[in-house]
Amino acid sequence: MNTKFSLLLILIFLCAEITIGQSDSIEVYLIDAYCTREMPYTFKLSFYTSEECKSKVILDEKYEIDVSTELTDFHKKGIDINDYSFSGKVVYFTIVTESESGETFTSEKFDFDLPFEPKIESGSNLFTVCLFGSVIFLLPYPNYVFDSNSSYFSLTKEIPFISFRSKKLNYPSGYLSAEYSYIFNSDHPSYLRLGYKKLFEVSHIEYISPGISLYTNFYVNQGISPELSFGLFTIEDSFTFYVRYRYNFALQTNGTNFQEINIGLYSGFFSLYLD
Repeated sequence: MNTKFSLLLILIFLCAEITIGQSDSIEVYLIDAYCTREMPYTFKLSFYTSEECKSKVILDEKYEIDVSTELTDFHKKGIDINDYSFSGKVVYFTIVTESESGETFTSEKFDFDLPFEPKIESGSNLFTVCLFGSVIFLLPYPNYVFDSNSSYFSLTKEIPFISFRSKKLNYPSGYLSAEYSYIFNSDHPSYLRLGYKKLFEVSHIEYISPGISLYTNFYVNQGISPELSFGLFTIEDSFTFYVRYRYNFALQTNGTNFQEINIGLYSGFFSLYLD
């Protein structure tokens, strides 16, 4: 009887030791997870784990990359992502760890922001790419022009040529742009502008953008134009649909003050970015 009781105690003790020695999971303590702002784009990842293990990261639920191939509790990796196609500007990832015994654990979902415009998904069809490329870089946008006496239809085309990086990365903090407008049925229809726009990211919509520009119609109407734009939503994660109001103050006595309301698509894809 004593022998059986002793064996039972030994068995209970061994089971308790095994249970205590096992952990429910390997905890991941993230340190860095960001993408560099300059080419070549590199995803910088570093983290600690609650015990020594091997690790790998899964990006966007489709790219699996080894981080640590040897047992360690500190993991660090720089991953070149220039040839990857992601579904959006925010890239989600998980960390998979493997213990010394071979047991694997998956972390919670983390994320990082791509620097500005992501690469268009490889699954996107060529027609969509060409269509939006034409809209952004070739086609002008409709513009309603009016003053105290009359109103006109206009087409306008704005090209951001210098953008200033922001810490949030979704949009630049501001940009310089050149814009050409053609006002139909006007005596002097051509207008050229140079201006600066400041972008503020806000909740519920994409951004609010106050701006200021100088304009000329190459004749009698030169002036300054304060404006306010609202970026409402994104299309294909690369273009932002906006609505803009602008008031034009003539600086010459024979010039005319007038107002404008227009819609368009913003993208800084081909803009030169400065820090």
